[in-house]
Amino acid sequence: MTSRHLFSPLSAPSRRTVVKAAAATAVAAPVLGSAASARAADGPAFLHGVASGDPLPDGVLLWTRVTPSPDAVPGSGRGADTAVRWEVAEDKAFARVVAQGTTVARAASDHTVKADVRGLSPATTYWFRFSAGDGARTVSPAGRTRTAPAAGAATPGVRFGVVSCANWEAGYFSPYRHLADRADLDAVLHLGDYIYEYASGGYPDANYTVRPHEPRHEILTLADYRTRHATYKTDTDLQTLHATHPVIAIWDDHEFANDAWSGGAENHTPGVEGSWADRAAGAKQAYFEWMPVRASTEGTVYRRLRFGNLADLHLLDLRTFRSQQASVGSGAVDDPERTITGRAQLDWLKSGLAGSDATWQLVGTSVMISPVAFGAVPAHLLAPLAELLGLPKEGLAVNVDQWDGYTDDRKELISHLRDRSITNTVFLTGDIHMAWANDVPVKAATYPLSASAATEFVVTSVTSDNIDDILHVAPQTVSVVAAAAVKAANRHVKWVDMDSHGYGVLDVTAERSQMDYYAVSDRTKRDATSAWTRSYRTLSGTQKVERVDSPVR
Repeated sequence: MTSRHLFSPLSAPSRRTVVKAAAATAVAAPVLGSAASARAADGPAFLHGVASGDPLPDGVLLWTRVTPSPDAVPGSGRGADTAVRWEVAEDKAFARVVAQGTTVARAASDHTVKADVRGLSPATTYWFRFSAGDGARTVSPAGRTRTAPAAGAATPGVRFGVVSCANWEAGYFSPYRHLADRADLDAVLHLGDYIYEYASGGYPDANYTVRPHEPRHEILTLADYRTRHATYKTDTDLQTLHATHPVIAIWDDHEFANDAWSGGAENHTPGVEGSWADRAAGAKQAYFEWMPVRASTEGTVYRRLRFGNLADLHLLDLRTFRSQQASVGSGAVDDPERTITGRAQLDWLKSGLAGSDATWQLVGTSVMISPVAFGAVPAHLLAPLAELLGLPKEGLAVNVDQWDGYTDDRKELISHLRDRSITNTVFLTGDIHMAWANDVPVKAATYPLSASAATEFVVTSVTSDNIDDILHVAPQTVSVVAAAAVKAANRHVKWVDMDSHGYGVLDVTAERSQMDYYAVSDRTKRDATSAWTRSYRTLSGTQKVERVDSPVR
């Protein structure tokens, strides 16, 4: 059969903290293929891999980028419009093609293409590929994807890889490779900071840069953002991840600029670096061109995906609508006129939570919702911790870029969960370059004598700096003191790892949601190994996390 397909170039919509199993081998080789199979000597090329995302019960979004000629480098605006064919099959040999269609890779969309394929079967693994050139002689690498379970279907379990904060210059993307090596994932959830905007040597500084990105200057224009996205998608591990699992992504600030808010960013100087509206518009356009993500009706990334009767996944955009961050200690964090979500998005989230009949409510939030006070941290660790969080080094109470800086929105959301008796809400978070397992208390000051409204699992960074990186010390040494102080002052925090780089694997069943945390051996090594470090779970109905002795097998 031939499915419906959709492609349209996305029109442009009008310094964030520096913290911010065995079957896999059979998958990896045919997924990537060889350069020879990806490119004809005198024809177009598929140099940036293939990807899929946002799985639905009856479909999935497919993505690739065509290089029609050697001069058509990303961001250049050069190169002829090129016809592209896509196919979806039940087998990797493409003997049983079930959907196919055509689209055009245009210079206006940086020669990226998307096909929103429908008419597929739920909870099914498929293979896909693209072809281009005269007679479609050039064939892309093949990718594997998977649709979601039917909306009302009894679903015994779903499993997601979870990642955030991948700084190209800080190291290699081995966490992506280790997730691609797993054949047991339904999708990979990317919680933001997929790219970073800094000039080369800006973060980390040039003495610790592992590999330079392009362009070398801080990215400001549409062409700059396109080039930076394209650089990331030349990484072999990232290409393998995209070609192996559908990716569900939201943005955080570094897809724009550090500490971005609706009217600007810490890492943006009006006048010197142009208008914020133009910069943000270019960043958004490049993001939607280069990512396998469906835009919402407002040209943003907040949206909802369903996985049978087991889980609703509510994905948030916490940059487009937020008020400017408050000054530390100003008291403005409690101002009810300030918002992190915007009114429409918060109402959308509340309505979706209250109206869902799924067992679990998973909320993808790019910054931490759990309240955290840092005042008990020893003085000699305040400076590096403040650097990690982008806050004053003379002492800090809260991270105002997180929900701690927008307490009225958080209070309204938590009250909604309590008043509507909405249970089994789990926040999934990135941003802070540390791993956490938290209860989300109704009143942090009296916890645990007061109730917990939800739980939160925070994953560490893929490569971006942690405390040991800032101090240039061995992991699990100096930071252990800071972690103990944070736990002692915040009794709802059950665990925090301030040093590791890696990823999480979230396994959801009707009985529990469990996050298994994995760390890689060395972010500066292409062949870094991966090892399980900790696991925490939330049992259904409890709204609390507890430690588990082993990961899900």
